[in-house]
Amino acid sequence: MKKTLAMLLAAVMLLAMLTACGSGNNAATNNTGDTADNAGTNDTAGEDTAETTGAYGDFASSLIEEGKLIMVTNASFPPYEMTDDSNNIIGIDPEIAQAIADKLGLELQIDNIDFDAALLSVQENRADVMLAGLTYNADRDLVMDFTDSYATGVQVIIVREGDTTIAGTNDDLQLVDADGNVLEDIQIGVQRGTTGEMYCQDAHGVDHVTSLDNGSLAVQALLNGQVDCVVIDNGPAQEYVEATPGLEILEGAYVIEDYCAAVDEGNTALLNAVNTALNELIDDGTVQSIMDKYISAE
Repeated sequence: MKKTLAMLLAAVMLLAMLTACGSGNNAATNNTGDTADNAGTNDTAGEDTAETTGAYGDFASSLIEEGKLIMVTNASFPPYEMTDDSNNIIGIDPEIAQAIADKLGLELQIDNIDFDAALLSVQENRADVMLAGLTYNADRDLVMDFTDSYATGVQVIIVREGDTTIAGTNDDLQLVDADGNVLEDIQIGVQRGTTGEMYCQDAHGVDHVTSLDNGSLAVQALLNGQVDCVVIDNGPAQEYVEATPGLEILEGAYVIEDYCAAVDEGNTALLNAVNTALNELIDDGTVQSIMDKYISAE
């Protein structure tokens, strides 16, 4: 009897051990399988993230179109943006944007539209980023988020050669004659939507500022006698004057500003990604080499 009982107990213990081992193996297989599957999924996601964002944060959902960085500009602002003979958009800003897109693992699309329309395009989420010789100011900061500055913009005054009417500006950015008298009847040509337009309107009033779609039209208005001068960035001013006999640039700066890229207000993930990439390009000398390519040292 004892022997039979002992045999029964042994059988029960063996069955329990086999059951336990079987459960353990199943659990191990399931957990290992799940872990492996999950790890595989996470690894894949990690690889995808690395390809599209790298060390730049999770900005993919902040883009208008997957895998693409849509940039807006106004390609009439040489040497920052312009078109070549084949109507390709070239210049400092397109090259910087391409370098940023490359770092973020994105395809770059550049849309060339009016400056005002470019500002609205970012604000209305029809473009991801704007690079267009864009300067920071408090009003724009209410509706856009700006990167760190990558270049300094100096706005100057273009006049007809030999015109001694305008001598410079006063502390209020009003244009004055040689005696420091404010020129009350002056008409100033500017590019619509730029800070130059804002400054001139504030200094002289809207009625004394003629706003045109681009700098080239403003310069043409000066040649035609429709305006007395043009206020515009020094880079394009140098290009226009070099290509147009009969014009010159007054000595000194009208105003000095910082150029930045900008995204829609509140798009922090994309702003941080673009800003990080931009600062890397500044630190490694890429931005300077692009600037040197288009602006020769004087």
